[in-house]
Amino acid sequence: MTSRIKTLIGAFALAAAGIASAQPTTLLNVSYDVAREFYKDYNAAFVAHYKQTTGKDVKIDQSHAGSSAQARAVADGLDADVVTMNTSTDIDFLANAGVVAKDWPKRFPYNASPTTSTMLFLTRNGNPKGIKDWDDLIKPGVQVVIVNPKTGGNGRYAYLAAWGYVKKKGGTDAQAAEFVGKLFKNVPVLARGGRDATTAFLQRNIGDVLITFESEVVSIDREFGAGKVDAVYPSISILAENPVAVVERTVNKRGSGDLAKAYLDYLYSDEAQEIAAKHALRPRSEAVLKKHAATFKPLQLFTVQELFGSLAEAQKVHFNDGGQFDKIYTPGAK
Repeated sequence: MTSRIKTLIGAFALAAAGIASAQPTTLLNVSYDVAREFYKDYNAAFVAHYKQTTGKDVKIDQSHAGSSAQARAVADGLDADVVTMNTSTDIDFLANAGVVAKDWPKRFPYNASPTTSTMLFLTRNGNPKGIKDWDDLIKPGVQVVIVNPKTGGNGRYAYLAAWGYVKKKGGTDAQAAEFVGKLFKNVPVLARGGRDATTAFLQRNIGDVLITFESEVVSIDREFGAGKVDAVYPSISILAENPVAVVERTVNKRGSGDLAKAYLDYLYSDEAQEIAAKHALRPRSEAVLKKHAATFKPLQLFTVQELFGSLAEAQKVHFNDGGQFDKIYTPGAK
C-alpha cells in the first residue's frame, strides 16, 4: 500500500510538473507607438516581480506602431496576449470583433486605464515661432506635425483637443470645425503614428511644432538629447486615458490568461506607477502623482465624455469614413 501511494504521489508530481512546464513563459504586448520606452522599463520590473513572487522566468515581447493599425493587426490574427492602447475605441474595435471581452473596461480599475496623459506642443529649441496656445497653430506660416487621426489615437486626441479648446471657450461646433480645418491646413504631412511624427519633426526637420502626448517629451530627451525641443503647455487640453485589456482569443488558445492578468494587474502597483511617472505618463496613484508634481504641470483638462459623449461616439461623428475629419481635411489642399 505504501509503495502504491508513493507511486501515485510520484505520478501526481510528474503530472503537476508537466502542467507547470506547459504554462506559457512568453507574453506578447501589442501597444501604441510612443509607449515603447515605458514598457521597456516596465517589462524589466515585471519580469523581476514575477520571478520573485512565482519563482518562474518569463519573457515579454513588444510590438509598437500606430494604435489603430495595431488593433487591426490583432483583429487580423496577430496573437497578442494583451493590448495596451491609448484610446478605448481601439479596444472597443477588438471587443466588437470578439477578440477581447465585451466588458473589458470593468476587468481592471479606472476603466482599465492605469495611466493617463494629455496633449501638448513641442517646438524647436527656443520656440522661434513664439507658440503659446492653440490659436498660434492656425497662423499663416506655422507648420504643424500631427498624427493621422485615422491611424493613431495620438492624432485623434490632438484633433479632439483642438476642437474642445474652441468649445471650452464658448464656441459652437461650427466654429470648432472651422478652427480645426484651419489647423489641418497647416499640416504638411500626416504621420502614421506618434513615433513617426517625432521622427518627421526631429530627424526630417519637418514643421515648426509637434502636437503629441506629454510622455513624448521624456522620450525625446533620452533619444535625441535634452534641449532639442521646448515643451509648451496650452491653456486647455484633453485628458487621454491609456486603456489595457487581455486578448481572450489568444490567452484561451495559449493558456496564458493568468500571466496576462498578472502583467496588467502589476501596472497598478506603486513600482509601476513610479515608472510611469518617470516616463511622463500621469499615474493614477494620487500619492505618486503628488510626488511628481513638478513633472505634471497643472492645466485645464476636459474629458472626452464631457464634450463628445464617448470616444466611440467621437469616432462615429469625426473619424469614420465620411465623418467630420474627412469633411475638413483634403490631402494636399492648402
